Amino acid sequence: MDLTAIEYPLEDIFRLPGGEKGVNLDKMSAMVRGMVPRQPAKSGRQAGVSKQRVAKTSVARPTRTKPAFSQAKPKQTVKARGSNPLAPERIAQILSRLDQQYPDVTCALQHRDAWELLVATILSAQSTDVNVNRVTPVLFKKYPRVQDFARLQPEELQPDIYSTGFFRNKAKSVIGAAQKVVSDFGGKVPENMKDLLTLPGVARKTANVVLGTWFKQNEGVVVDTHVHRISYRLELTKQNDPKKIEQDLMKIIPQEKWTQFSHQIIWHGRKLCIARSPRCVDCPLENLCHAADKTWSTVEVHTAAKA
Repeated sequence: MDLTAIEYPLEDIFRLPGGEKGVNLDKMSAMVRGMVPRQPAKSGRQAGVSKQRVAKTSVARPTRTKPAFSQAKPKQTVKARGSNPLAPERIAQILSRLDQQYPDVTCALQHRDAWELLVATILSAQSTDVNVNRVTPVLFKKYPRVQDFARLQPEELQPDIYSTGFFRNKAKSVIGAAQKVVSDFGGKVPENMKDLLTLPGVARKTANVVLGTWFKQNEGVVVDTHVHRISYRLELTKQNDPKKIEQDLMKIIPQEKWTQFSHQIIWHGRKLCIARSPRCVDCPLENLCHAADKTWSTVEVHTAAKA
């Protein structure tokens, strides 16, 4: 074999002292025996793969950076406008609109004198005026005078007032009130708050009805279920106790309007401001009312204004 005909890598060639070329015999002998160092394939597949791998690892991935807190857009909030539900001008508008809507309303309980009104009011507790008005004409025809009631036993009166509910307690109250009127007041219903409150079954609500409706005395505000509910919806009070509600209303409603205001609100609760489904679209107080349970509204609602 002509060793000089073999092409050697440059790093394996060196110059002899005479200037002639020489080769590394150890590497030469290895190549002769066929132990050739492994070379990359001529197809270039491995080279391409290696380049591709290098490219993948060498390319830096872009990183997403969150904007600083100062750059974030603030949420838009709507500030509620301050309002005073007890402002004198608002109260005046409520009263004026009630006068226009209910100019001549009065107590819905049928009666011919103070005693009949007293009995009807006692029977109206936890009942409806319509139901009471069905009972009282027959009742007063059967017992026309207060003295007739005073002589009764509760068991005798109970069947006549059964449909009004709580008939046992009501029978005791009516008979007890009749006996007190006959024995202490000469058979006449007293005309002042102090004496009326001494009668069995009579509290401020009943006394206010009798004094305001029959005797035309504005001693207080009648707080029944309608007045209680609607006063709360109109934000005229934040109380739930009838006595405290009455005191709140007496502070903002002129005294000469106490009885009339009560009747108007009661009629309003029956006609328009119905508890389960108020007819807000027809209500003259709609744009003055911010109740949370309105069925239709042109003004903002207040979550606390709900009966």
